[in-house]
Amino acid sequence: MKVLLVSANRERDPSPVFPLGLAYLAGPIERAGHETRLLDLCFEKDVPAAVRTALDEMRPGAVLVSIRNLDNVTWPTSRSYVEGVREVVALCVERAAVVLGGSGFSLEPESLLRATGAHCGVVGEGEEVVAALLDRIEAGLSPAGLPGVVVPGGDGAAPARTPGAVGAPSRELFDVGRYLTEGGAANVQTKRGCPFACVYCTYPVLEGSRVRSRPAAEIVRELRTLVDRHGVDYVEFCDDIFNFPEHAARELCEALIAERLRLSWSAFVNPGHLDERLVDLMARAGCDAVEIGTDSGSPAMLESLGKSFTLEDVRRASRLFREAGLATAHYLLFGGPGENDATISESVALMDELAPDAVIVMVGIRVYAGTHLHEVALREGVVAPGQCLLEPVFYPAEPDLRRIAERVAEAAGQRRTWIVPGLDVNTSTGVLEVLRRRHPRGPVWKVLGRRESWRGRARRAT
Repeated sequence: MKVLLVSANRERDPSPVFPLGLAYLAGPIERAGHETRLLDLCFEKDVPAAVRTALDEMRPGAVLVSIRNLDNVTWPTSRSYVEGVREVVALCVERAAVVLGGSGFSLEPESLLRATGAHCGVVGEGEEVVAALLDRIEAGLSPAGLPGVVVPGGDGAAPARTPGAVGAPSRELFDVGRYLTEGGAANVQTKRGCPFACVYCTYPVLEGSRVRSRPAAEIVRELRTLVDRHGVDYVEFCDDIFNFPEHAARELCEALIAERLRLSWSAFVNPGHLDERLVDLMARAGCDAVEIGTDSGSPAMLESLGKSFTLEDVRRASRLFREAGLATAHYLLFGGPGENDATISESVALMDELAPDAVIVMVGIRVYAGTHLHEVALREGVVAPGQCLLEPVFYPAEPDLRRIAERVAEAAGQRRTWIVPGLDVNTSTGVLEVLRRRHPRGPVWKVLGRRESWRGRARRAT
């Protein structure tokens, strides 16, 4: 059967992100004997025309639409992506069976099926079920009852299989070079699953709480292919936490050192689960930047947010990375349960003390079903019982959000290294567009630190 793979993501701020989830599906579909074609909407100027052309040229029996996110998770400049998905499905649904998937779909499956009119969808990891699903579609049979598959009007998704081993994605259909050029990095996943209990996080919902690490040798083979076949010289390890389990991170770094790849990379890290040996291995293996999931500089807020580390862990991690010569960015999240002027001041003071290269700030927390924060939001009336969360809802309530935003904007405006996307503090769409034209490698925050040279160019560009 002919299968059209559609990456529905069109978001390019702060950078276009390679559709890794769809790349993981491409291999199993091709090995099952189906003919595949990719339509990546991230770079299409006329989406309806691109979809119609792909349908006319291929005449697929099935269209798989991958939904990376439901929205940009940024208050108060929230952008929903649902209408864009609805537009794509409407163009396809009369001509082929339309299957939705991806992390965005898994968060609100029934709502998305109702909103778009798609035929069915896959909740969770789809690699193991996609071949059987396409066999059902080709045979004209209902996919209901397949593990993880949800159909309109059903009782939700059939019980998903226990998540299995994580393999390697197939990137041959994709324009890897363009994502490297415009996004600054190729993305690689080394594991799935998260055992931690952050109150807002969807990783345990999407991937389970058991960590499944890929063998270091397999990851290195993927990196070697990216370097040799696609000219990749910078990689972002896109795991929710790179440095846990610690032994897996050490093994990968040792394998990278042994392979001698001409490659730099960055990763998102937990301030705990670090020691001098691991940081040294990361630096020797090519890491030049880390993003630290600090969330808050207040002990009370770390507890409220369900974090697994302490302020001393944050201080120690910052010191280790600085001594190793790695650029550092701390992520702060304002607006968790109990946030007030005193806790905000504690976070500001900690960042002033640590003086990282960048502080990336979000105000308000997007509420998702299945998280502890959803339960808190229900108790406090931020979310109503039975309320659909397909469109973004943020915690806390709007009056508190605005009060917190005023305090954060005031602090950020006085600090050059603070970047607050939702409030356009020290960043903007114009600045990001200018940066992309320069094709920098690595995280965009590393370049935003050299802000004065970009402001004039951004003003001229806009």
